[in-house]
Amino acid sequence: MTGTPAPGAAQDVRGTADVDDPFEAILAHVKETRGFDFTGYKRSSLTRRVGRRMEQIGIADHAEYLDRLELDADEYTTLFNTILINVTAFFRDTEAWDYLRTEVLPPLIAAKPLGRPLRVWSAGCASGEEAYTLAMVLCELLGVEDFRNRVKIYATDVDADGLGTARQASYGEREIQAVPLDLRTKYFEEHDGRWVFRPDLRRSVIFGRNDLVQDAPISRIDLLVCRNTLMYFTAETQARILTRFHFALADTGVLFLGKAEMLLSHGAMFRPIDLNRRVFRKLPPQAPVGREPFAGTATPPTRGEMVGLDELRHESLLTSPLAQVVVTTDGIVAMINRKAEVMFGASARDVGRPFRDLDLSYRPVELRQIIEQAQLDRRPMRVSDVRAVNGAKPGIHLDIEVTPLVATDSRLLGVSVVFDDVSQSHRLQEELEQANRQLETAYEELQSANEELETTNEELQSTVEELETTNEELQSTNEELETMNEELRSTNDELQLINGQLHMRSGELDTANEFLETILTSLRAAVVVLSQDLTVQVWNRQAQELWGLRREETVGEHFLNLDIGLPLDQLRPMIRRTLAGELGPHEIAVPAVNRRGRTISVRIFGTPLRSRGAAAEAGGVILLMDHDETNGNGRA
Repeated sequence: MTGTPAPGAAQDVRGTADVDDPFEAILAHVKETRGFDFTGYKRSSLTRRVGRRMEQIGIADHAEYLDRLELDADEYTTLFNTILINVTAFFRDTEAWDYLRTEVLPPLIAAKPLGRPLRVWSAGCASGEEAYTLAMVLCELLGVEDFRNRVKIYATDVDADGLGTARQASYGEREIQAVPLDLRTKYFEEHDGRWVFRPDLRRSVIFGRNDLVQDAPISRIDLLVCRNTLMYFTAETQARILTRFHFALADTGVLFLGKAEMLLSHGAMFRPIDLNRRVFRKLPPQAPVGREPFAGTATPPTRGEMVGLDELRHESLLTSPLAQVVVTTDGIVAMINRKAEVMFGASARDVGRPFRDLDLSYRPVELRQIIEQAQLDRRPMRVSDVRAVNGAKPGIHLDIEVTPLVATDSRLLGVSVVFDDVSQSHRLQEELEQANRQLETAYEELQSANEELETTNEELQSTVEELETTNEELQSTNEELETMNEELRSTNDELQLINGQLHMRSGELDTANEFLETILTSLRAAVVVLSQDLTVQVWNRQAQELWGLRREETVGEHFLNLDIGLPLDQLRPMIRRTLAGELGPHEIAVPAVNRRGRTISVRIFGTPLRSRGAAAEAGGVILLMDHDETNGNGRA
């Protein structure tokens, strides 16, 4: 057995003076953050175990330990391992197992119709020894083949580490000692010094987490084994768990407890088969027991085939396409179907909790007052077009129907809350309204277009009239163009004549240019013609030979910027006097370096360039350059 605190005094000390408020705050914090509800356990065992853990880490105050839990997430694991015990073994209390195997199970199996499944629940299975013990006992009674086809063993616990060990189905030599040798060789395989339960039979054992205090029980169970677990709970919590066990068991189901557990105060739910060995049989419910959601079940069907119909009805409710929650008259959640779990993030663990504690009770709409009103008036109530923003998938629209559930004798059993997802209808309605608006807009646009077409037709008629007028004008214009065309032909003839004259003059100019070029080429001196801004206009072949620069490199360039071996500083004053129009030719002799690098003496004559009838100021300068080559002493 696991999932319970260690053994302690049977007395329930909850609420006594030795338990301080910070200790209760620890239990509440663990429940809120980790889902472990230890508030139903006996305080004597809890205080001792928590105190032992605090002593191990050197903390003496409960409030300080609560701070440690809030800061250190790993501390939860150590605390749970300290509180929860893991005491179990194969065939623990052999005499009780022998009685179960010989006296209880054979008639239980015989009462089951041939081929019907046999469902077994091992609650508080710890590391799995108890579940595999059940598997071996049932295999011996049914045979391996029938066991694989008919038996389902559900083994549950709250300790994740223990469940992990149980799923591996691997045990050491010390744990396997309690298994008789013949069963050990038949149902276990040895691997590396460990004994592993047969994989083909292991598939019939299903392990899962289940908190007996909070989670919903597994239903339609034929044999429920919960040994030495209830003894660690308070009397109130024991009553709640036993009510759930009563709901979980089939009509003739058997409850197998441990030696330290009794059911003296629960005679209305269970009848002892053998009190010494703690074997009990479920009694049909005569009236609602307590206020648990599983206590007030309906009267058992009188015919065996009705059980199948009940199962069919139950599965039909769970798999309904509409989300549904059933709440008892006391406000306890009795059922949440799968659609509601998906839509609102609820789970089977919420079954048995007060409906007011669920977010669903007030989101997306306040349901508690509506449920009370429906119970008071005993008539269905409906809330339409509720937009779910929190607690459900965002953006959906719901119609909520709250229907009272009334028995045949007019007793109010509870209410059914059905959530109909009308999001698609809402979207279709919005799309339809939008389509209608678009149609109205389109109709208005069509009317406007029709009016515009009528207007356009009038404009077209006017345009036709204008075109007719324009056509007449074009005819007149065409006649004028013909007249102009005749004039242009006459003008063209004159232009051709002028062009011929220009061509003749161009030839004359070409001849003059050629003649001028011949003169410039024939001259022995280098000739350079400068504009008024000293830009080179003419550069004859002798200038090119003398200074080594081609015409293309000089024409258009500023003369004083040319690097031609002339002392331009000495030449500049003579050029300026010439441009100023001073009378007489201007002459200067300067030393220079020709294109071959030889020193030469250059005589330069400057003459103003004037056009006919020009003023005194020259429009440019004509430079004539003559030279004599000298020897190294500067003499010719």
